[in-house]
Amino acid sequence: MVTLAARPPIELPHDVRLLNATARWVAVLAVLALGATAALWLARLPLFALRSIQIEGDTARNSVSTIRANAAPRLAGNFFSLDLQQARAAFESVPWVRHAVVRRVWPNRLAVRLEEHRVAALWVADDGNDRLVNSFGEVFEANTGDVEDEALPRLAGPDASAARMLALHRRLSPVLVRLDAGDVEALHLSGRGSWRAELEGGATLELGRGSDDEVIARAERFVRTVSQVTGTYQRPLEYADLRHTDGYAVRLKGVITQLPAAPARKR
Repeated sequence: MVTLAARPPIELPHDVRLLNATARWVAVLAVLALGATAALWLARLPLFALRSIQIEGDTARNSVSTIRANAAPRLAGNFFSLDLQQARAAFESVPWVRHAVVRRVWPNRLAVRLEEHRVAALWVADDGNDRLVNSFGEVFEANTGDVEDEALPRLAGPDASAARMLALHRRLSPVLVRLDAGDVEALHLSGRGSWRAELEGGATLELGRGSDDEVIARAERFVRTVSQVTGTYQRPLEYADLRHTDGYAVRLKGVITQLPAAPARKR
């Protein structure tokens, strides 16, 4: 018996192996390109053109039709190609809309949930372009004539100070209301950080500079002791300067006095 020795496997030349690998990659790329072309063709079908926009959430300040009319012209693309961030910006550009969440609903709809601004104050600008402040202390543009509440407090201060001013107003109001001179009608913050409050009854209080806690503490001391003067003279409060270290100056209707000592260095 003759035994044949096993022959070693025949190796293909390097260029043949490279050619086979290249052919496989070309085939894969061709399939991917064909799939992408098919996807693009499907995405452009009229079936996926946006047909409706469902509005949910806050619509007290704008009707649904008004919101659609304002935002729809800024929407570009269909169900697949629409940029959701740009769509959100389009809805948030509508007056009174603070925040919008936009999501796709298969196969050709948008669902939009809106949050409207809650007005907390009027922002008084030096250029006369008064704006509004929402409950988060954010200044926003809207028609101030749309606000039914005529008793909104007025805030006036440096740019980006609205949130701090609203927070101090909320702390200061329950303190000063004990003066029986009305609510805090206006609050001013100077560029140097000095506070001034105007009360509904016409009185003006110079509160001085410092942290919010320091301003509140001065207001608390003033409210606790000023009744000594108002009770003695039986005159309404007109002006008070709390910027002194050792006391404050008070002007009643027709009366000027200082408590409890001559004023020292102003704050």
